[in-house]
Amino acid sequence: MVESVDLMKPHTWFPFARAMKRKIIYHCGPTNSGKTYNALQRYMEAKKGIYCSPLRLLAMEVFDKVNGLGVYCSLLTGQEKKHVPFSNHVAWTVEMVSTDDMYDVTVIDEIQMMADAHRGYAWTRALLGLKADEIHVCGDPSVLDIVRKICSETGDELVEQHYERFKPLVVEAKTLLGDLKNVRSGDCVVAFSRREIFEVKMAIEKHANHRCCIIYGALPPETRRQQATLFNDPNNEFDVLVASDAVGMGLNLNIRRIIFYTLSKYNGDRIVPVPASQVKQIAGRAGRRGSRYPEGLTTTLQLEDLDYLIECLKKPFDEANKVGLFPFYEQVEFFAGQIPNSTFSELLDRFGENCRLDGSYFLCQYNHIKKIANMMEKVQGLSLEDRFNFCFAPVNIRDPKAMYHLLKFASSYAQALPVNIAMGMPKCSARNDSELLDLETRHQVLSMYMWLSNHFENDKFPYFKKAEAMATGIAELLGESLANARWKPDSRSVGKQQKVVPKSQGEVKDQLCINTSSSRRRLQHDTASLAVHVP
Repeated sequence: MVESVDLMKPHTWFPFARAMKRKIIYHCGPTNSGKTYNALQRYMEAKKGIYCSPLRLLAMEVFDKVNGLGVYCSLLTGQEKKHVPFSNHVAWTVEMVSTDDMYDVTVIDEIQMMADAHRGYAWTRALLGLKADEIHVCGDPSVLDIVRKICSETGDELVEQHYERFKPLVVEAKTLLGDLKNVRSGDCVVAFSRREIFEVKMAIEKHANHRCCIIYGALPPETRRQQATLFNDPNNEFDVLVASDAVGMGLNLNIRRIIFYTLSKYNGDRIVPVPASQVKQIAGRAGRRGSRYPEGLTTTLQLEDLDYLIECLKKPFDEANKVGLFPFYEQVEFFAGQIPNSTFSELLDRFGENCRLDGSYFLCQYNHIKKIANMMEKVQGLSLEDRFNFCFAPVNIRDPKAMYHLLKFASSYAQALPVNIAMGMPKCSARNDSELLDLETRHQVLSMYMWLSNHFENDKFPYFKKAEAMATGIAELLGESLANARWKPDSRSVGKQQKVVPKSQGEVKDQLCINTSSSRRRLQHDTASLAVHVP
């Protein structure tokens, strides 16, 4: 029993990697500092290399970029398998990375995600297990000390390369004075709820002479790319971006200025300040070397949020003292043998209660896995391994429709039937928020089907091509819907996030209406800009 829950010394789980003398190069720095660019240059020079991405979107970007530069590169994510003939390079999502093959050079992007409470295990596994002569890791300095400790345990050589921003990030002290008429071409307004994003878009398009693109996490990668391309193109009327924190990672955007609509957000329980590390990541997306706006600006909508923004940007990165782990299926199977007749959900709880970890690691949160596992108890005929795999499917557990489709997929699979999509294709773009939400859910279900097809036997999920074509079509409809959106978001779609209201506007009937009197009162505020170098 003790042995089956022993997660001590995880570096010993990868004996072939330990038999190598690997060289770890830590490219350490803020956004817009060239760290990922330099790592990718070495990746493209190698005979055989892989790029480990935090997002499908970023894997797609690297896939396109590398092939565009004449280096044959394939793409492998949970949903896509695009094999380019004669390619020795692959862009993966980090969860999909194989530790079985040998490589010359690997790149692990956003290495600080090792400390993420939910997904950190994937980065930890990649760093510990990849069999490569050179492993380039890119990210901020928050996990540098823990990587140093890991390298001392694995015996790998560690080389540190530190970077500064090409141009300092400048904080505009004037702010927007609560007036969205002060938005300018090239600006990105960042809000932290879906409701706010659409309200900001409506207000800007109504009161200012701008058209807005939209990016938020629930959109498919294809739609986010389409919106980014629209925003980056100077030859159209879409010159302002309204986005969630999803803008902080995975897109190359020509942003002149990041404007924080608010600096608080709902964390699932209560309204809290946006963490400093997230503020730095988002604000740092302003300005990009080689773009129309090489010098980045950032500010807030409301004057009272400015001090917190400056405090966040000046604050050094918080050091992580632990990184994430999660057991492999074989470890869960071994543990299940010690406590037979337990449900998978019970196994997860017992494992979490009894597992042994040393001081450098924590067990990643698995509440979302447990919720899927509990739903799957209704399905008879699934093996433990089947349940394990289904529980990692990319589903929004707060979306009942998506969960229903996952349950139907699992039920068909358990009955040894070919799993059907059982969903029609919409005929037009969304005309209101409910229809937009429906498109988002449909794309998520199709994405989930494609993921399952890549993780189970192909003959059990035989409609991959159909799902892929439908997903492409829905992504296009979503893009058209966002361009034409003129409606207020459905309150039912926001849930508790609708509580996120900036304190300065909480009593205002129309939060986003133009308040010229308050603007005049604040014009006496110092209009100078403050240069803040992001640590």
